[in-house]
Amino acid sequence: MVTNASDATATDDKPEAVGETKSEAATSEGRARRPGGTITDEGIARLRARIGVPEPHTAPPQYRRPNVDAFRNVARCYGDDNPLWCDEDYAAASSWGGPIAPPPLVGGDTLVGEDEVTRIPDHLRDLMKGDPLRGVHAFYSAASREWWAPLRPGLRVFRRNALVGVHDKVSEFAGRAVHEWGGQVFMDETGTPLSGQYRNMVRTERRKARERGKYTKIEPQRYTDEQIAEIEAAYDAEVSARRGGDPRYWEDVEVGDQVGPMVKGPLRVTDMVCWHVGMGMGLYGVAPLRLALTNRRRIPSFYYRDDLNIPDVQQRVHWDPELARRAGNPTTYDYGRMRETWLIHLCTDWMGDDAWLWKLSCEFRKFNYVGDTQWLRGTVVQKYLATGGRPAVDLELSATNQRGELTTPGTATILLPSRERGAVSLPDPPGGTGNLRNTLDAIVEQFR
Repeated sequence: MVTNASDATATDDKPEAVGETKSEAATSEGRARRPGGTITDEGIARLRARIGVPEPHTAPPQYRRPNVDAFRNVARCYGDDNPLWCDEDYAAASSWGGPIAPPPLVGGDTLVGEDEVTRIPDHLRDLMKGDPLRGVHAFYSAASREWWAPLRPGLRVFRRNALVGVHDKVSEFAGRAVHEWGGQVFMDETGTPLSGQYRNMVRTERRKARERGKYTKIEPQRYTDEQIAEIEAAYDAEVSARRGGDPRYWEDVEVGDQVGPMVKGPLRVTDMVCWHVGMGMGLYGVAPLRLALTNRRRIPSFYYRDDLNIPDVQQRVHWDPELARRAGNPTTYDYGRMRETWLIHLCTDWMGDDAWLWKLSCEFRKFNYVGDTQWLRGTVVQKYLATGGRPAVDLELSATNQRGELTTPGTATILLPSRERGAVSLPDPPGGTGNLRNTLDAIVEQFR
């Protein structure tokens, strides 16, 4: 299980959940044209040479100055209507004195953050050109995030992006695999470091993965009326279980305390449409109509012709069942980041408005298919004083589907208010304050 950024590369060797892809989709036509990429020692060496080199992001942010409306839209897209994020009157009475961004907003592939580094220096252009593992599929396998300060409405956000770790592994799913950790750090216009996010894209040779046929025998489950009623009852209980403005004091928490359960599902394509409404279209700049043509000319390898001979994005494995089947799955599936936000939701509902979610890490061990239901739970596994005497607890988290399969294990560290020590003291960012270069350099050291 991922516990923090420093050991996050020691994940289970079963990368199973997909975020976006960097390779050609596996249609029969595509197989004839492009047999797929191969992992080579040379390609890995080229990747490692890029570690720590900052580069611009591939797309502008969805929100340049995220306001309360952006806070609301992002929270709602993963099913969270906590008034702390978007009700100005409610939030004014909180310890924060006003709305703060829901944690998933402070990050994301292209959600917020204007590039601090806007161009690659001439002497590094050859190093950074192209994908050293071109054609090799990318599974979004694990994520690790930390938050250092709240984002207030209306502030510009800046980011610094770099590859932070490359690790050669062996995967049950597709043989040799490369764990490619990308990192982003974020700072608001006042110079306050906000957060860091690190995601593990596991690169596998798609042809080998397809030949294994590991998941094609999974069949969608028809729900009984009783099962739907159980899910609806859990949804009905969600708001009353939210801690909200009632402080959860550190002194009142004990090791073994349970968190949740919270339910998410059954997953529908509609849920993913709502996700995109708040989160945008993600890393590869997916756009409609004329803008789609512009994007296709920018990254033609991300597109190929469908059965009607119409060019379309590979990203539709998340909503096109036939494409998902050609990629080795029984049907469409979620984005890994969706389940990450669900675990964040579980934590923020439990901890209350006066606490601070400091760290959260998770792995995506199983696909979450359309039709699946995830039951989220947590357990307090440690209670202690963190650096600087900060009252803290560690949680073990899990998302388990209706088949009883653990799909998403995780961990979280939460800072709680204390009767004895007072309000939460926000954590110190790696590398100090006010300089994203130092912050990102410190993160790179954690991944060595």
